[in-house]
Amino acid sequence: MKPCVVSNLQDGQTITSHFLVCEKEIRATREGKSYLRLELGDATGRVEARMWDGFEKSAEGFAQDDFVKVQGRVESYRNKLQLMIDKIRVAEESEVDPADFFPHTKENVEKLYATLLEVVASVGNPWLRKLLDSVVLDPELVPKWKRAPAAKAMHHAFFGGLIEHVVSLCGLCRLALTHYTEADADLLLTGAVLHDVGKLQELSYDRSLGYTDEGQLLGHILIEYELVSNKIDAIPGFPLALKTLVQHMLIAHHGKYEFGSPKLPMFREALLLHYLDDLDSKMAAVRSALDSDLGEGNWTAYNGALERRILRSKRFLSGGAADSAKAASAPASPARVREK
Repeated sequence: MKPCVVSNLQDGQTITSHFLVCEKEIRATREGKSYLRLELGDATGRVEARMWDGFEKSAEGFAQDDFVKVQGRVESYRNKLQLMIDKIRVAEESEVDPADFFPHTKENVEKLYATLLEVVASVGNPWLRKLLDSVVLDPELVPKWKRAPAAKAMHHAFFGGLIEHVVSLCGLCRLALTHYTEADADLLLTGAVLHDVGKLQELSYDRSLGYTDEGQLLGHILIEYELVSNKIDAIPGFPLALKTLVQHMLIAHHGKYEFGSPKLPMFREALLLHYLDDLDSKMAAVRSALDSDLGEGNWTAYNGALERRILRSKRFLSGGAADSAKAASAPASPARVREK
């Protein structure tokens, strides 16, 4: 790992390091002063960067998704770190190790894909099984299944994140089905496998994580609605009512209009899918926050996906236990009594 990474940046620090250009644009202040705005990243995260003086010539030498060498200083602006660039140039291939720049699932992708195939093989409904086979075995989609993130920032925002999320969600569905035995297992698992398949085309992930033009214009719900509908139409005799239920699960899985679903979940399996999907997404966001070194004391940094900071409960309990033991072993004193 390169010595200076995004997750370890500190206010006031002067750095010289390599980063991936995730976003690049020329902006102007209200007063009309132009500046270069970048979003730079590595495997540990992203940081906004700006260059105010003499950026024009430097900016011509690199593009989005290039590796660059940066010299600058870290500053805090509105409680958020940003990098003020003094010098920047495109990096030579010999200067960087791509593994330092791309966050990736900690799981084995081939094992995840094998598990996904096992889930599909467990579906007994022949129509849903044919549909799932046509999606997870499509030779054009298989490489994307093994690389796509589940999001740009909110949850599972790393290479292999989508398949990790889908496999995890399928596991949650199987657990829920042991309790809610009245639910249709084949229908629920089909929804779990397909609910984010549009992200294979919505997101760009050749290098930095971002959105395709199609993704910006349509979003993954519309993309997957069309993709899955076309796959269904290619299966002769596929029941129309079953097609409607599958389509409904796709467009309703966000659960609320304000979250992008054009319809609310309106049958048992669609409702289960929404809440289990939301649970897996939230727990992944918690895991990401706790894995980060950012934050103060027992608390993580503010997490946008969760709209809160998260308590490091193990650290909190460990410190509390130590404090309690220390207090119990200390001799009593009037001052101590007063403090209580």
